[in-house]
Amino acid sequence: MTPLHSMTGFAAASANLEHGSISLELRAVNSRYLDLSFRMGDDFRPLEPVIRARIGERVQRGKLECRLYFSAKEATHLPGAPDAAMLQRLADLSAQVRQAMPEARPMGVGEVLRWPGVLTDTAASPEALQAAALALVDGVIRDFNQSRAQEGTKLAVIILQRVAAVRERVAGLRPRVPAIVAAYRDKIGRRIGEILQGTDPERIHQEVALFAQKIDVDEELDRLSTHLDEVERVLKGGGAAGKRLDFLMQELNREANTLGSKAAAIELAQASVEIKVLIEQMREQVQNLE
Repeated sequence: MTPLHSMTGFAAASANLEHGSISLELRAVNSRYLDLSFRMGDDFRPLEPVIRARIGERVQRGKLECRLYFSAKEATHLPGAPDAAMLQRLADLSAQVRQAMPEARPMGVGEVLRWPGVLTDTAASPEALQAAALALVDGVIRDFNQSRAQEGTKLAVIILQRVAAVRERVAGLRPRVPAIVAAYRDKIGRRIGEILQGTDPERIHQEVALFAQKIDVDEELDRLSTHLDEVERVLKGGGAAGKRLDFLMQELNREANTLGSKAAAIELAQASVEIKVLIEQMREQVQNLE
């Protein structure tokens, strides 16, 4: 089964090279879509399409930042001896130039040492840096998804706890609904009878029965239970479930609002408020899921 993933996550790895170290970081927060941004040096820019594609294969939603950078080692000693053959070649060329152009200024020591090939290049080549960075990518994405899966599991537990709490409220209300509706029907029937003395009792009875039918909340309780079943099914199914769960939160909230609008007793009104609070708590957690 594909695990649930939170949209928030972090993972990092580094690789030590001869001339320094490469570090790769992935960090993400919530977003409606997959929003990738990159912070990397120019040497790594050619890797952006490759890394973007690999992330896109395994991450579907979230505002994700990829940081890739190289930290060079501090120089602890002077470079080795210059290349003798290159020095001789420069000397020969310099002599030829000064013979042709006596006014030409001789090359300074600094210029000679900076001449390509005189000293061994101690900097890592872009190709070596890119190869080392690519070797880190898959492992960091795997660790990143593992961290998101761990957080997703925690979120699922919280949501299921709220589902159980809503079920408890619904189960407590269901056997009380007929008595609540009957009591309210008798109460309003007496009031209408007092106000409309002399009116056809049968007509009063019909109106009261119609009103009682309107305030019956059995249908709302049934739909709440059905939506809760679907929430549990989606959570157990795993995968990218955030959008589906968000829709279910809207449906649950709709039924809770209808339940509150039909409340014929303080008991129903209080239960409706409690259920709405629990649904809002679930919705807050759902917003974090991929």
